[in-house]
Amino acid sequence: MTQVWRRRTTKAQWAIWAGWMIGTLIVAQGWHFIAEATLWDFVWDAPTQAADMLGRMVPPRWSYAPAIVKPLWDTVNIATLGTLLAILMATPIAFLAARNTTPQAIPLRPVALGVIAVSRSINTLIWALLLVTIVGPGMLAGILSVALHSIGFFGKLLYEAIEEIDPAQTEAIAATGASQAQVLAYGVVPQVMPTFAGVSVYRWDINIRESAVLGIVGAGGIGLQLNASVSQLAWPQVTLILIAILGAVAVSEWLSAKVRAAIV
Repeated sequence: MTQVWRRRTTKAQWAIWAGWMIGTLIVAQGWHFIAEATLWDFVWDAPTQAADMLGRMVPPRWSYAPAIVKPLWDTVNIATLGTLLAILMATPIAFLAARNTTPQAIPLRPVALGVIAVSRSINTLIWALLLVTIVGPGMLAGILSVALHSIGFFGKLLYEAIEEIDPAQTEAIAATGASQAQVLAYGVVPQVMPTFAGVSVYRWDINIRESAVLGIVGAGGIGLQLNASVSQLAWPQVTLILIAILGAVAVSEWLSAKVRAAIV
């Protein structure tokens, strides 16, 4: 269909100009607040300080490598166990949140959606900060924080996939006299399995990145060594830790890409 050009009305033109003016004022006001709270002497000196820090970080302290092997492995374990725990908790929540599989639209579905929203709203680092206070520092706090934040991500994508399934398949199975559990097992689950597997691997890849910094608040992993090295101004050690984190993230991304390609 060919679109016909029409001149804007005076009212529409004024509305557009008003929108631009309001947006400009918001940006200008925001910049004003930022400028007032900024110490500009530090900003102008930042390139010099950055160059000095980079000079101190090179070359990496390769002799420190044995000390970060176990923390790096702990980071991978935190991400893996946290992802598995999230999958176990998020899967039933996703089925409760989906319109076509929830047993009760009220109150189960709003509760499930609320759990997903709360989980997604709180960052992993904030979860870790709270859990370190509750269960103490260590890997347990890291695993739980990764799991609690991943529930929202995994649950949202999975319940949306459940709602988008082909209803004809479930209706055909139900017409044979199958129970609700059989309809779910043979009509819903096979349709969402590709999404389930793909999202699981993708979330594990993300959690590898997030687990690397949880040690900053005491939740275990290589972040503990990173925080300690920065506090000691041991910049060559910081460089080695960053290289190790980059390597772990690159490997996890490669593995997740291979798995997703195999699934698709």
